[in-house]
Amino acid sequence: MSSSSLQPRDAAAVDGTVQQRPVTDAWLVVPLFQEASVIGDVVEQVLPTFPHVVCVDDGSTDRSAERARAAGAVVVRHPVNLGQGAALQTGIEWVLSRTDADYIVTFDADGQHQTTDAAAMVARARDEGLAVVFGSRFLDRRTRPGLLKRLVLKTAVLVSNRTTGLRLTDAHNGLRVIRRDAAQRLDLRQDRMAHATEIVAQLGRTGLPWAEHPVHLLYTDYSRAKGQSLLNSVNILVDLIFR
Repeated sequence: MSSSSLQPRDAAAVDGTVQQRPVTDAWLVVPLFQEASVIGDVVEQVLPTFPHVVCVDDGSTDRSAERARAAGAVVVRHPVNLGQGAALQTGIEWVLSRTDADYIVTFDADGQHQTTDAAAMVARARDEGLAVVFGSRFLDRRTRPGLLKRLVLKTAVLVSNRTTGLRLTDAHNGLRVIRRDAAQRLDLRQDRMAHATEIVAQLGRTGLPWAEHPVHLLYTDYSRAKGQSLLNSVNILVDLIFR
C-alpha cells in the first residue's frame, strides 16, 4: 500500500497539502543508546503523527535520555547497557503493561526510519487484519545500501529464512508493526544484533497473519557511523552462526 492510498482514512488535505492524522492506537518503541545528538530531532519529527513514544535508554552515558524526554517522549532507563534486544523487550513490556495500545511500532533512534512508512504500516495492519508488518528496504529501489552491504544483508536473509521459517526479503530491518496479541507472545533473549532474527522466529511461531511492506531507509553519515556499517552487518552474521 502506498502512502497516497492512506489519504481517505488516515490523512487530510489542508490548502492542497496532505497531512497525516495522528496515529493514536499505536506506541512507538525506540531503543536508545548514545544518541544525544539526534534523538531530540527524531522524537520531534514523529510526534505529530505518533503522539505516543517511549524511548528505552539502554545505559547511555551521554544526554540521550534527557533530550528524548525534553522532546516529548516517555523515557525508561536501563542502568547498564544490555543490548538492543533487551531494550526492545523492555519497551514492549512497558507498553503492554501501561497502555491499551492496539499496536507497537519498533523504530530506530538514529533517524534512518521514516514516519510516513510507519504510519502506512499501521494502516495496512488495521485494514488487512495483520498481526505483524515487517518493513523491507528491498521491496523497491529507494534504499541504496551499497553493493557489499546488500550482499551481506541478503546473506543474512538466507540464514534467517532457514532458521525462522518465514520467507522475508529483509530480515534485519528495525521498523516493524506488531499487534498487541502478537507482542504479548514475545520474550526476547538475544542481547546483540541477533535479536532481529529472534524476533522474526518468535513472531513466526505465533501463526498470526503477517506481511512485508516497502520502506525507505535513509543512510546518513551519522547512521553509518553508529552501526549501519558493513562491519556491523558482518557482526550480524557472526551472531546468527554462533548464537
